[in-house]
Amino acid sequence: MNIIACVRQTPDTETVIKINGAGTGIETDGVKFVLGPYDEYALEAAAQIKEKSGGDVTAVTVGGDRAAETLRHCLAVGADKAIHIQDVGATGDDALAVATALANQIKKLPHDLVFVSNKGTDSDRGAVGPMLSELLDLPYVGLVTEIEVEDGSVLVSRDVEGGAKERYRVKLPAVICAQKGVSGEPRYASLPAIMKAKKKPIEAVAIDGDVSGLRKVELEKLEYPPARPPGRMVPGESAADKAKELVRLLRNEAKVI
Repeated sequence: MNIIACVRQTPDTETVIKINGAGTGIETDGVKFVLGPYDEYALEAAAQIKEKSGGDVTAVTVGGDRAAETLRHCLAVGADKAIHIQDVGATGDDALAVATALANQIKKLPHDLVFVSNKGTDSDRGAVGPMLSELLDLPYVGLVTEIEVEDGSVLVSRDVEGGAKERYRVKLPAVICAQKGVSGEPRYASLPAIMKAKKKPIEAVAIDGDVSGLRKVELEKLEYPPARPPGRMVPGESAADKAKELVRLLRNEAKVI
C-alpha cells in the first residue's frame, strides 16, 4: 500500500511567540520549529497501517529550507521516503495554494491513502485537507478517530455530538483527516532510527506550476490577546454570603447574567 502523509512544520507549542515589529508575522529568531503535533498523529496512523498491511509511507511537506528538518524527523518515526516541495514564498500560508502544491505533487506519486491532520497549531484552520481531496477528486472523511484497512477500502469512525460515532467504509484511494489519538500516541524517535534517518535522502522538488495567483487570503495584522484582569476574592462571612455577592458581581459588573 502506498501511503502519503502530508505534514507541516510549526513553531513548538512551548516556544514563547513574539509578534514582529510590523505586526504581520512572528519573530522567527530563536523559535524552535517542529513537526506539527496533530501531524504526528496522522503520521503514526500511516506508519501503523504500513507495518500491518505492508507498503511504504512518503512524508510530503511544503515549506522553506528549514522544513527539511521536519522531514528528517518523519523518516525517524515511520516514514520511508520524504519529499520537500520547496516554497520560496509564493504560497505563503494560504491554504488553497498549499493544497494545490501538494495535489500537483501527489498526482505524480502512487497513492492509495493520503493522510492529513485536522489542523495546524499555528493557523488553526484545518482547510488544506478538504481542499486537497477536492483537487485530487478523492473521497474525504474528516476527524477520523479509528481506521482499519480492508481489501480495497478503509473502515473509519469519527465522533459526533452526543457521544455517538459515525462509521464509514470508503473505497481507496481516499484522503483521511486524522484526529488526535487515532492510532494511539505518536512514537518517539529512537537513537538508531535517528541515525538511519540521517542517511536517507530527502527529495527536494520545485512547486509544480504557478500557484502564487491562488493566494486569496493575506494576513494583515497579528495582535496579542487582551491582558486578563486580575482575579478577585469574593468577600462574605459564609458560603451563602459569598454566593450572593458573586451573583451580584456577575449581574451588575460583569453583566453576564
